[in-house]
Amino acid sequence: MLFNSYIFLFVLLPLSLAGYYLLNHFRHDQVAKCWLVAASLFFYAYFNPWYLLILGGSIVLNFLFGRLILSQPQESAGRCAAAVVAILLNLGVLFCFKYYDFFVSNLNAWFAGDWPLLHLVLPLGISFFTFQQVSYIVDCRRGTAPRYPFWDYALFVSFFPQLVAGPIVLHSEMLPQFADPARKKFNRENFAKGMTALALGLMKKCLLADTFGAGVTWGYANIEGLGTGNAALVILAYTLQIYFDFSGYCDMATGIGLLFNIELPQNFHSPYRALTVADFWKRWHMTLTRFFTAYLYIPLGGNRRGKWRTYGNVFLVFLVSGLWHGANWTFILWGALHGAAVVFCRAAGSWLKRIPRLLLWPLTFLFLNCTWVFFRAESIAQGWALLREFFSLQFLHLDVRLFNAMALPELTAVRRLLGQDLRFNTIVILAFFLCALLGAVFLRNTNERLADFRPSAPLALLSAGLILWSIVSLTGVSVFLYFNF
Repeated sequence: MLFNSYIFLFVLLPLSLAGYYLLNHFRHDQVAKCWLVAASLFFYAYFNPWYLLILGGSIVLNFLFGRLILSQPQESAGRCAAAVVAILLNLGVLFCFKYYDFFVSNLNAWFAGDWPLLHLVLPLGISFFTFQQVSYIVDCRRGTAPRYPFWDYALFVSFFPQLVAGPIVLHSEMLPQFADPARKKFNRENFAKGMTALALGLMKKCLLADTFGAGVTWGYANIEGLGTGNAALVILAYTLQIYFDFSGYCDMATGIGLLFNIELPQNFHSPYRALTVADFWKRWHMTLTRFFTAYLYIPLGGNRRGKWRTYGNVFLVFLVSGLWHGANWTFILWGALHGAAVVFCRAAGSWLKRIPRLLLWPLTFLFLNCTWVFFRAESIAQGWALLREFFSLQFLHLDVRLFNAMALPELTAVRRLLGQDLRFNTIVILAFFLCALLGAVFLRNTNERLADFRPSAPLALLSAGLILWSIVSLTGVSVFLYFNF
């Protein structure tokens, strides 16, 4: 089920909220948790009921392993062995569904083998809920996770706002909130904040990301002969699409969480303001960066074993991050490029500070745009083909088919008003790109707005207007990009 769908907005979300607060009002706390778990499982099963076997099995297995680990003495071999087995089982399931065919097909190609492929359908959100549970198992091994009742643990894993695309949450920041009696009562201010975040997220997804996405789809299907100008627009369109798509999802997750008085961790902090690639990763998918730092980078030694070991650890983390995003050489290359860039930022830290911001920002933004090409491309060859067009310095007329692909009704109406002359179409589409980019870089992000939120009638009307506008655009419902990861 999608946040940007009628059944979610008009059926599941209202029923979940009503049942949760009513049950808590009559002091049926445990039933209220079960109600949320049931709603979350329905949300997940709506895509494919068979997915419930994977999610449910994962929850039960990790809960039992957590209990087993916590029952062993702190430094015992049994405690360590149980944690290792649990982590390997989690990663093994993830490997089978997400990476087995990729590795086997490459082995077949390299060694002329004929090993069969599984052709398994990737369950939605498996990378996210697997990492959440790995973090829980590691914390059980370290002795920093308490014994949770089963339904509390199940709710931590399955809570539907963050189930299929994050943010990657920790048990220590979620379960105390579900246990807090004050959060079980309807809170008008949190509800208003939640609706505002939901409205902004819907607007980002439905009106911006999907519009840019249509142009991206056309561009990647017609790479040959684009020339520099058209290729630049296609590349920038994806840079904006993935930002508004993923940050829009996180805004909606944040908003829906607040409707239940639950605060999810921030996942974006205006990443396109970054002056270096290292700074970018402090702002983009922040909970993934936090996970890899705590559960991979630091256990590898972090920065405690000398400069070159630190560089190696950083690069390895980004290779793993690239592979986490998808079983394709394009993601591995993307991760390697970002890893090399972050290592360069560390090595040249003092030197970079001498470069004027007016020069440093466009260089960083250009790097991000060029590397996003491989993130989107179906193959490395396709990515290079688009970059060749971009750097060809062939300044052709902007292709009207790109404008036609981005057929947001509001844009079409403006273009008709101005006329069908190419110059006017160019002005409209370039203004749309420019406004979206300036908004992503200079406007306050959703978390900044929520930090000093003050309910008001104008803000309520604006939020209602954005939700209504987005709902009208739901006729072309599309999945979120990070559902693929």
